[in-house]
Amino acid sequence: MIAIKSISWIKGALRDFKTFPQDVQSDAAQALSIAALGGKADTAKPFKGVGSGVYEIALRYRGDAFRVLYVVNLGNALWVLHAFQKKSKTGIKTPQTDIDLIRERLKRLKEALDE
Repeated sequence: MIAIKSISWIKGALRDFKTFPQDVQSDAAQALSIAALGGKADTAKPFKGVGSGVYEIALRYRGDAFRVLYVVNLGNALWVLHAFQKKSKTGIKTPQTDIDLIRERLKRLKEALDE
């Protein structure tokens, strides 16, 4: 029997996600659904440097890059930590401000779930 995880959102991530173009939202939602079923979409890959179990969905749309980061190994839910349009000034590297925000949200989520 497959354990289906619910998809939960950090408030700021959902707010930012809703600003994405509809096609991007649809593709990301499909990738999150695959993850909630225990799989990994072709657009998802492990996100290094913030802890284990964090994945990044990378989507391109009309020359723009969109990212959705989620964690699968916290509680009974898949948690969406961050969603942003990538506007990197340093090539393909994720901006440090986004990495810091992901770390902070992950830390606060872990603390909240332990309580």
